[in-house]
Amino acid sequence: MTPDPIARWHRIVNERDVAGLDALLADDAVFHSPVVYTPQVGKPVTRAYLAAALAVFGNDTFRYRRELHGDHDAVLEFELELDGIVINGVDMIRWNAEGRITEFKVMLRPLKAVTLIHEKMAAMLQATRR
Repeated sequence: MTPDPIARWHRIVNERDVAGLDALLADDAVFHSPVVYTPQVGKPVTRAYLAAALAVFGNDTFRYRRELHGDHDAVLEFELELDGIVINGVDMIRWNAEGRITEFKVMLRPLKAVTLIHEKMAAMLQATRR
């Protein structure tokens, strides 16, 4: 059985519903990027990173392949193709008793995928800051 926060996350991903992030993220949410060393702390910055990821990763090839669920956390393995590169990664998600995401960590492979995502995410985040 898929936990409610993960079911809600899947709906946000499938519909690319950036507005849905507001109800899903805890105020103290932390985002761990595969390319930024320090954790990004707080709902606004976590929302910004996840919104950019929805735009960058959100193509017809994106698929979650496998999921492991705990009581308050899950690991979702995904795959997509972007600019001719097959990208494999995992989203590690933790949520609180209220069902709001408190931690979101992304890991990617191979190295050329990390480089590509770094470039695209940086451009997307810069565009939203203007």
